[in-house]
Amino acid sequence: MKIGLFVAAQYPQDASAAAGIDAHLAQVGLAREAGFSTVVAGQHFLSHPYQMAQPIPLLARLAAVAEGMRVGPAILLLTLLNPLEVAENLATLDAISPGGVVAGFGLGYRQVENAAFGVEDKRAALFEGKVDVVRRLLAGERVTASGPGYELSDAQLSLTPRRTPEIWIAANSDAAVRRAARIGDAWLLNPHTTIAELERQVGLYRAQRTECGMPESALPALREVCVAETDEAALEIARPYLGPKYDAYVEWGQSEALPPTDTLRRNFSDLAQEGRFVIGSPQSCAEQMLEHESRLGVDEILCRVAWPGMPPEQAMRSLELLAREVLPLISASKRQSETPGTGP
Repeated sequence: MKIGLFVAAQYPQDASAAAGIDAHLAQVGLAREAGFSTVVAGQHFLSHPYQMAQPIPLLARLAAVAEGMRVGPAILLLTLLNPLEVAENLATLDAISPGGVVAGFGLGYRQVENAAFGVEDKRAALFEGKVDVVRRLLAGERVTASGPGYELSDAQLSLTPRRTPEIWIAANSDAAVRRAARIGDAWLLNPHTTIAELERQVGLYRAQRTECGMPESALPALREVCVAETDEAALEIARPYLGPKYDAYVEWGQSEALPPTDTLRRNFSDLAQEGRFVIGSPQSCAEQMLEHESRLGVDEILCRVAWPGMPPEQAMRSLELLAREVLPLISASKRQSETPGTGP
């Protein structure tokens, strides 16, 4: 199981975004030294109550210190964007990043973003069409296609990536999970729901892949992660920052994007007790990550270790514990389970 870093590029309105980006550079440097596989960043527009850095220019800056790590957006709100520009940006990012690029795309769910870009009708079909266009352009094909805001006639990228990036599709609802199975190279498991709900949806995803005659795929997962000396300390460190972040998700409409069997309209203590987050001591966090592998088949966990307003030193301490204590515990557990005559 690989470990990656999700850069939480959101900051309180009164904070310095420049200082936040400096903190991301330090986090990526530590992750690189620890052997993390990937660094990714997400996208929102009109992100009140937070400032938010856009992922492509941010990742171009972070690639300078990633040194061999794969980088990429996870995710871009492709429904809102021009697919030619997205493909050109990803090809450029690949040229900047020696470790290669991953391309994560999502339909999006916020009405304020859809309205701002004039994209409010037939969004799913528009999204699927744009995924197809970007995939073909990145593969070096000549593409003829059109849709709202773009028209391509025998178009071909002059700059193409060295390796065609994996396309990850973000999905929360059951219908979106099935779509991810049909059109993506992998489903990026969402960070908001419980491990039990994800286990059910992984079954849907695999069944859809089989029905479509598609091979098994990678299963990367984004999770909120806070590591401290004890379970209680980790919970108290995360609460003041992760709690308001999930309040904002509820305000944005994220809870309604989940399957009807789940909701974010709960207090933080309840959310934190449902296997929704990876929070605790090094031992507890190692066990929770291994559970994601054993129950879901997750092969990469992208860790978001900071949230708006969290002091950089706290995020770095959590990341240090993850790198220096959690990962060795995971490795030791896997070695033990692979030794004949021993159990996990």
